Amino acid sequence: MPAESVSTTVALNWKEVWFTNCPMVSANNVDQELGWCREEFKKIGVEYAYFRSAPENNWYPHYIHNLDNLIRFGGLYPPIHVHADLRRTVLLGATNIYEGGCMAVRSRDPIFRMKDLKGKKVALSKSLNTIKNDWWRIQEQTGIENMLMLNDMTMDDIELVEFPYADDWYDKPEMLQVTMNNPSELWMRRDHKHDLAFRPMETALLEGKVDAIFTMSKQFQHLQEATGKIKMIEDLSRYPDWTLQVNNTPAVITCTEVMAKEHPELVIAYMKAMIKVGRWANEHKRAAAYILNRQTYYLDPADTYEGIKHVDIVPSLSAQNLECIKIGKDFMLSHGYIKNDFDVNKWAAPEFLEKAATEVLKEEWQRRSWSKLPQGGGLEVEGTRLG
Repeated sequence: MPAESVSTTVALNWKEVWFTNCPMVSANNVDQELGWCREEFKKIGVEYAYFRSAPENNWYPHYIHNLDNLIRFGGLYPPIHVHADLRRTVLLGATNIYEGGCMAVRSRDPIFRMKDLKGKKVALSKSLNTIKNDWWRIQEQTGIENMLMLNDMTMDDIELVEFPYADDWYDKPEMLQVTMNNPSELWMRRDHKHDLAFRPMETALLEGKVDAIFTMSKQFQHLQEATGKIKMIEDLSRYPDWTLQVNNTPAVITCTEVMAKEHPELVIAYMKAMIKVGRWANEHKRAAAYILNRQTYYLDPADTYEGIKHVDIVPSLSAQNLECIKIGKDFMLSHGYIKNDFDVNKWAAPEFLEKAATEVLKEEWQRRSWSKLPQGGGLEVEGTRLG
């Protein structure tokens, strides 16, 4: 049994805002190369930095959000766990992708359909790291149950084999000794596209300990298929039903309730940048793909482009995104991954996104009006013809 993990953090200073994100499709992952979010905070005299650039912060604030001045943009399941069972946070925005998951088997095995898995062994991981949410297990269980259901099967038709693993890379000295200025520096230290710590059941599959494993659609899927050793027999992303795609997605933006109530200007600055970066990424998808390829699990930049070309990278709290978040929350509650229920609509705070969007539009109008009006003007300028 590994030693109990402990989270450490820097002292609170409201002239600093820390950010963290997951290796997912998000405006924040694009921004780490553009730097627009840092510019927004500079305007209001606040330092903005990746949370691991301070040696006092270990990796766990990413999972348990125990830094009041931290903003997180990442996978859905950890922030649901935080808000339900650990501390009050605020939901600020979301970015969804259509990647529900695949069922992977060895490429030369005579398994071609889900029904061929009857009586076969399917892996389910179990993290022994007790400080953090077991988000990968939740992804596996969600995907496995959905794929079985679509093929008129249940868990009773397969042999579910549990694999405990240490899940302790966060505590390794080489991951803590060197500070990092942005998330992509982590992947400079780890070959994340081929590091099996991020897909712990693949070794069990290749060694013949199980017959099938869950994997992510499009991202891990294409990396694993490229080895020639693994093939997919089911893929949720092929189905038109968007409710089947909820699997640690949408990626969501959260901050602490303390930040939202006491320092709303910090939240608005962040959301302004996410809108600006998201709009840029939507207009320059191939450039965004090159940036996101450095941090995600797509095969290469071309594969990343195929994965994001229909994704709206401007975060939103649309009705569909909120319903996806409810689906993820309800699964976690019904399967015992959170103890307490909560209302997603009350968790969401669209006023920050609305205020940020208004300020972005005002700034854009002012920039454009300077070339049309003798002395420029804000949105309040009336009765002036610009055409």
